[in-house]
Amino acid sequence: MRHFGSNDSPAGPADWRTLKLLLPYLWEFKWRVLIALSFLIGAKFAIVSIPIVLKHIVDNLNQPKALLVVPLALLFGYGALRLASTMFADLRDIVFAKVTQRAIRRVGMDVFRYLHSLSLRFHLERQTGGVARDIERGAQGISSLLSMVLFSILPTLIEIGLVAGILFVKFDWTFAAITLTVVAVYVALTILITEWRTKLRRRMNEMDSKANTQAVDSLLNYETVKYFGNEAFEATRYDESLQNWEVAAVKNQTSIGVLNVAQAFVIAIGITIMLVMASRGVVDGKLTVGDLVMVNAFLIQMFIPLNFMGVIYRQ
Repeated sequence: MRHFGSNDSPAGPADWRTLKLLLPYLWEFKWRVLIALSFLIGAKFAIVSIPIVLKHIVDNLNQPKALLVVPLALLFGYGALRLASTMFADLRDIVFAKVTQRAIRRVGMDVFRYLHSLSLRFHLERQTGGVARDIERGAQGISSLLSMVLFSILPTLIEIGLVAGILFVKFDWTFAAITLTVVAVYVALTILITEWRTKLRRRMNEMDSKANTQAVDSLLNYETVKYFGNEAFEATRYDESLQNWEVAAVKNQTSIGVLNVAQAFVIAIGITIMLVMASRGVVDGKLTVGDLVMVNAFLIQMFIPLNFMGVIYRQ
């Protein structure tokens, strides 16, 4: 179980050591990992192709003498790409499920053995509730960490690279430059706010573990509490811990709102600038209405996974 020191940051060296320690658990099923990654790449190519097909649909429908068969074929292609992106993502999760669950099982067993190897003093001074809650939280964290690193960070980087490349080739370098700048500002702002949020989240988890420890230890020592008539004292002590947790939880929830508003502001500014540039191109005859639709679809689609950047960074 890992505890942050005063100089630990959420994305510090200890986090990379954690990932390095988890690699052997992943490589036990290396073929499953590789197949899952291939499905991931397939899903991203399908997702990036959707705005391109949408552009051609709009442009063909704008033609006064366009044959109906062409838009219909493109519409079927659009639907097929939507299906492929979802199907590849689901197949990826199916293939990788065994890898994740086996890693959780093996790490859980290692922690269990480690706890049994500790000295008698540790167990005599045990905080059973807090330890149990930390183990539970750690098991959930393994699943989140593996999924987010492999299936959130990597595909998001692939998608950003593909979108920037397409905008650079199809339009102008300014489109690609603004896209990358907006993404950089978005990520930097998300990391900055998440650093603040992590402290609040850590405080909330500490209060949660403390309250759980007091509840479990009080119930384990039920006879002693009953013998000395300390029920009211135990209830008051437990309520104080819950009150501290409540305050921390409210601050944590408020910080989520701050993060969401900041992210929405950056997204709105970025999309507005790009659409103004694309609209000028349409008015000047350099771009089509389909190009405008494609730019909008690219940006909205690209920012969907970035919405989870704060969660990914904190994990």
